Amino acid sequence: MTRRLVAEFLGTALLLAAVVGSGIMAERLAAGNTAIALLANALATGAALVVLIAIFAPLSGAHFNPCVSLYVALTGDMGWRTAGLYALTQFVAAILGVWLAHVMFGLPLLQVSPHLRDGPAQALAEGVATFGLLLTIAGATHFSPAGTPMLVGLYITAAYWFTASTSFANPAVTVARVLTDSFAGIAPQSIPGFIAAQLLATLVAVRLLPWLFAKT
Repeated sequence: MTRRLVAEFLGTALLLAAVVGSGIMAERLAAGNTAIALLANALATGAALVVLIAIFAPLSGAHFNPCVSLYVALTGDMGWRTAGLYALTQFVAAILGVWLAHVMFGLPLLQVSPHLRDGPAQALAEGVATFGLLLTIAGATHFSPAGTPMLVGLYITAAYWFTASTSFANPAVTVARVLTDSFAGIAPQSIPGFIAAQLLATLVAVRLLPWLFAKT
């Protein structure tokens, strides 16, 4: 269990360092071109996910996401105690990953984002992003386990662009990104709508995906 939790910790922390760090770098180099900044942020995040899932999946399953751990627990493939420890580890690691990015780029450690991401469209986008992520994971593990890292990385890269919310799809990521006043940030008042949509999408996925990908 200790090795599994360390794997979840390292994977989640490095994922957030990639998300926030690439956002900071992109914002500095894009000269105000938001499209270029978003493209750089999306590519770096997707690439990091491929690597992190590939190296940590054999140890912990490479969840890095409380919604993934909740899905696995609700489908009976993980005990609730383990899922709770995973989620706690993911939240702590995500925050530390944001702080690591700040230190690497010489920014103040403690920040709060003013970047509002509110409204029904943003909430819907988060629901779609989260359901799509779980769909990708469930389908990949059923049909192409070896391709899971690449498929998840590609999905998140695409979802940065086709969802209005830029695809947080992860409660730990959502909470941690409140703590960065950078390109990747989200204001505290936007958290409830995002997390509610993510959890609702997870419950929908639990009802649909095990049936869809049932072994025959």
